[in-house]
Amino acid sequence: MILQATAVWDQVPALVETIRLSAANMLLPSRLTQIAILFGVFVLSWLLRLRLQPRMRAWMHTLEGVPKWRLRLLLTVNRRLQLILFTILCWAAYAAMRAIFFFPPRSYILELVATISAALVAVVFAARLVRNPLLRSLVRWFLWIYVVLYFLGLLGDAARFLDSAALELGAFRLSLLTLLKALVVTGVLVTVARLTSETSAVRIRRNDDLSPSMQVLAVKVLQVVLYGAAIFVGLKAVGVDLTGLAVLSGAIGVGIGFGLQKVVSNLISGLIILLDKSIKPGDVISLGDTFGWINALGARYVSITTRDGKEYLIPNEDLITGQVVNWSHSNDFVRLDINFGTSYANDPHEVRRIAIEAAVGVKRVLTTRPPVCHITGFGDSSVDYILRFWITDPTGGLTNIRGDVFLALWDAFRANGISIPFPQREVRVIDGSVLDLRQGAEGAEEH
Repeated sequence: MILQATAVWDQVPALVETIRLSAANMLLPSRLTQIAILFGVFVLSWLLRLRLQPRMRAWMHTLEGVPKWRLRLLLTVNRRLQLILFTILCWAAYAAMRAIFFFPPRSYILELVATISAALVAVVFAARLVRNPLLRSLVRWFLWIYVVLYFLGLLGDAARFLDSAALELGAFRLSLLTLLKALVVTGVLVTVARLTSETSAVRIRRNDDLSPSMQVLAVKVLQVVLYGAAIFVGLKAVGVDLTGLAVLSGAIGVGIGFGLQKVVSNLISGLIILLDKSIKPGDVISLGDTFGWINALGARYVSITTRDGKEYLIPNEDLITGQVVNWSHSNDFVRLDINFGTSYANDPHEVRRIAIEAAVGVKRVLTTRPPVCHITGFGDSSVDYILRFWITDPTGGLTNIRGDVFLALWDAFRANGISIPFPQREVRVIDGSVLDLRQGAEGAEEH
């Protein structure tokens, strides 16, 4: 392993000399004037930023119903307001100098700074394509440095300096320049892969010919292919021999497989769920005491949202090996049962008719599959019935529809004089028994 430190230091004097000559050229009288103008432009842009930035923020707080992307764009403009104002004023000063002095060198520095400043503003908005804040900052600073070096003519010297700092291992050579190129290529490809996958995902989800589970599977396969290709090309740009990684990755895979059995099991179970379409986003399921709606199918777990707003993350393996009630697997028809009882004094035929009419009057109860009511037994205090009805929207909730039907039964029974009995107890005093009131009073005092 050899680090080429000598070659690095050999490049430093040349780079320093180039910077010194560029600084010496700035000391010419005409260029000092342009530098003074640039200083004035900077101060003016700073004062304008102090005055305009708070007002712009206050105006942004008054906006309602504006798309999020537009608000993010306005926030970026607000944060970089001084740089934008500096760029505009630089171009205005350059135009004024060209109008006064027709000789181009008298406005060369103004043109150079204005061009660099405009490129920096473009980099700020281009970096917004990167979502991760830390990665976005790295990309922005790297592009800013690249733009400045490019327009100052120092890009070649900087490239030679970075290429001289290299790590050699046999026939393998890795320099800072190659590493930076790989990072740039990988970053660009990953960003393109993300934008492509998001656009394709929207189109896939709009395709009604694909089931929800197949849509999720297609999106995930597309993401794996795109991101995998981006990383592969990035590694090739570094010069890594990927064939040599095959044996190493196989050995690592065996070791990881033993330690991550549950994770691998959940990944395979998730793939099976997507392929057999047993569970898909939007389904209403019951798993033990958990009842809710499938919110998303992940690689390791399934997100279930309940009626009370709780979100459960159920491992995919539990859905494969456990008993799951899918209320909307093959169709949306769900039958619900309600048990009630009425007095023996009421006509059972009339009770059944009134119960069915009350259930039909509830909004979500199907009339195409009419409710039915049957006697299930003769209890101690009541005649017991079961009322069965169908719905097609289990996502609307089950407890609430049962409550609506119970309320309709209550109103219908009261309107038709049908009583709902409850257990009653009678206390009888047997002839010849004596009640000792004195003992009862003493017991009451003790309590």
